[in-house]
Amino acid sequence: MDFNRRYLIGASTAGIAGALAMPADAAHAAPLTSLLGRDATQYGVRPGSSEDQTRVLQRAIDEAARAQMPLALPPGVYRSGLLRLPNGAQLIGVRGATKFVFTGGASAIQSDGSDAIGLTGITFDGGGIALQTRRGLVHVLGGRDVRITDCEITDSGGSGIWLEQVSGDISGNILVNIAVTAVVSFDARGLSVSHNTITGTNDNGIEILRTTIGDDGTLVADNRIEDIKAGPGGSGQYGNAINAFRAGNVIVRGNRIRNCDYSAVRGNSASNIHISGNSVSDVREVALYSEFAFEAAVIANNIVDGAAVGVSVCNFNEGGRIAVVQGNIIRNLIPKRPIGTAPDDDAGVGIYIEADSSVTGNVIENAPSYGIVAGWGKYLRDVAITGNVIRKALAGIGVSVVPGAGTALVNNNMISETPRGAVVGLDHARAVTSDLSADGAQRFAQIVVGGNAVRR
Repeated sequence: MDFNRRYLIGASTAGIAGALAMPADAAHAAPLTSLLGRDATQYGVRPGSSEDQTRVLQRAIDEAARAQMPLALPPGVYRSGLLRLPNGAQLIGVRGATKFVFTGGASAIQSDGSDAIGLTGITFDGGGIALQTRRGLVHVLGGRDVRITDCEITDSGGSGIWLEQVSGDISGNILVNIAVTAVVSFDARGLSVSHNTITGTNDNGIEILRTTIGDDGTLVADNRIEDIKAGPGGSGQYGNAINAFRAGNVIVRGNRIRNCDYSAVRGNSASNIHISGNSVSDVREVALYSEFAFEAAVIANNIVDGAAVGVSVCNFNEGGRIAVVQGNIIRNLIPKRPIGTAPDDDAGVGIYIEADSSVTGNVIENAPSYGIVAGWGKYLRDVAITGNVIRKALAGIGVSVVPGAGTALVNNNMISETPRGAVVGLDHARAVTSDLSADGAQRFAQIVVGGNAVRR
C-alpha cells in the first residue's frame, strides 16, 4: 500500500471522528490510579478518618503487592500503627498531602527481607511516640532495591529510617525533629543516601555502620544537614552530621553541613573514605575526621568555616595511616573543643596529620593555634607538607621533633602573619624550638625545611 500524505490525513480524521462518536463514558480518560496502581480507597481506606486504619491499610498493601501493583494513597490523613511491607510493596502518595499519623507500635513501617519495596511522596508523623532502642519510624531489615524517595519523616521518637543489609536509594526526603539519628544503615549492600534534608536530630544525622570492619561503599551525596545535637553526651560518638564506622570505601561528597555539636564528617576505622566537595560551617569539634584503624583517606576540595580543627587524620598508634589532604579552604577556627573531649586535645588547628600522608594546596586562615600540625610525639612518619597557604595563625606549621618521630618534608609553603614562627618543633602539644624556617632545622635530621615563603 502506498502510504501517501493524503492517506495519513484521512486516516487521522477518521480516527478522530471515531473517538468523537464513542460513548461519553468510554471516551473519558482512565483514572490516574489505574495507570499507577491500585487506589487504596477501593479497599475501604478512608483519607481523613479519625479512626485507626491499620487493618484496612494492611489489607490494601497486601492485595496490591500480590497483584504486583503500587498502592496509590489519595491526599488526606491516615491514622495507623505498624504496617508491614511484603515483597514488592510500593506505596505512592501525594507529596505534602498524604500523611500517616503514627498511633503506636514498634514502628510505622517495617519490612523483613522484602525486595523491591518503595515509599514515595508520603509524610510519616511519629507524634513523638518513643520507639525502642535501635528502631526507626521506617524500619527495613534486609532487602534489595529498597527505595524511599520524596517522603517526609517528622517527630520520630527513635531514628527516622533504620536499614540493615539493604541495597537501594534513600533520596529527596525531609527528616525533621528526630529523637535519635535521621538515617541509620548497618552492613549496606549497595546504598545511596542523597539529596535529603535533615534538620534537628539528637544523636547524629546519617550513620553508615558495619558490625565488623569491611567494604561498604555507600554513597552519601548532596544532602543538607543542620542542627545536630550530641544529646547523650560522649566524646564524639554523637553530634556528627555524617558518621562512618568500620565502613570501607564510603564516599561523602557535596553535602551542605551546618551547626553540629561535634563533627561534620567522622570516619572511624573506615578505610578508603573519600570526603570531597562538602561545605561546612559552625561545627564545634573536628570538622572532617579520619581516625583509628583505617588505611587511606582522601579529604579534598572542602570548605570549612568555623570548627575547633578543620581536618584531622590521626591514630597512627591504632594503625591509622595514608591520606591525601588537598585543596581545602579552612578558616575561622575556634580555640576550644566541646566538654567531654580529652583535655589535652588541641584546638584552633587547621590540619592535623600523622603518617604516610601528603598535605598540599590547602588555604588556612585565622587559626588561633597552628595552621598545620604533623605528628604527636613519636607518632609521625613520612609526611609531606607542600604548597599550602597559611595566614594569621599563632604558628604556621608544627612538626614533632621528639626522639622516635619520623620524617617530615616542609617545603614551598606560603606562610604569613604567624607571630610564634613559620615552622616550629613540637614535643606533643608544646613548642620546643624557635622558628625552624629561619635557622636550626639542620639539628633535626628527620625534618626537611626549605623553599618556604615567609612573611613575618
